[in-house]
Amino acid sequence: MKRRMLVIGIGAGNPEYITVQAINALNRASVLFIPNKGDDKSDLHRLRRDICERFIEGSDYRLVDFDVPERSKAGAYSADVADWRAAVQSTYERLLSDEIGEDEIGAFLVWGDPSLYDGTMGILDAIRSSGKFDLEFDVIPGISSVSALAARHKVALNRIGEPLTITTGRQVSKRLPDTGGNVVVMLDTRDAFASVTEDMDIHWGAYVGTEDEILIAGRLSEVRDEISRRIAEARDEKGWVMDTYLLSRGEDGDID
Repeated sequence: MKRRMLVIGIGAGNPEYITVQAINALNRASVLFIPNKGDDKSDLHRLRRDICERFIEGSDYRLVDFDVPERSKAGAYSADVADWRAAVQSTYERLLSDEIGEDEIGAFLVWGDPSLYDGTMGILDAIRSSGKFDLEFDVIPGISSVSALAARHKVALNRIGEPLTITTGRQVSKRLPDTGGNVVVMLDTRDAFASVTEDMDIHWGAYVGTEDEILIAGRLSEVRDEISRRIAEARDEKGWVMDTYLLSRGEDGDID
């Protein structure tokens, strides 16, 4: 069973982050899959639909909603993730089987960039390796929240001659990377910045590029409480927070 797919990076939340290549890919697709991640994230579902309506010419395409399996948090992290990926793979296999015809092209619209903390490519590789489908897919890069964060704060991510580390809140809550350079933190559901004892500069952003955008910058010791307060307010209002931040070992005066 032959299937063709596009994995399209749609940027970090602002519809104008869509690249020309992504717009062309959207217009190649016959069937576009729109994930449902619960009522709390209904605005993410709506934004994907808005992007399609804004940039796809004509009406010769279908939008197919699908529910994303919830990840259990009852066991070990690695085991929970493995079980979740298996459930998502099963969902994707059903979509490939039931929703795409032989002459059609399907598309997944991936938040940010598909190469950065997204499992779509890995799951499609697993499906292809399983032999259930003769599967081909192309990947279209997108503007990540990391790039958008740096642009909105008007800062460079790296310092000259130093490494740049991109990691998760889970890892930072255990220990701040000791690579010596700047650190970008994503997927921080536990407010890991609050556990950082080293006094660093922080450039923090939530819902970057959207109408709900919140930006805060300063010495971590001075803005830590403000960031925590804004996160709590945002969670109460929207039910979720998508934030990214840059930690740098700068000297006093580096923050504009």
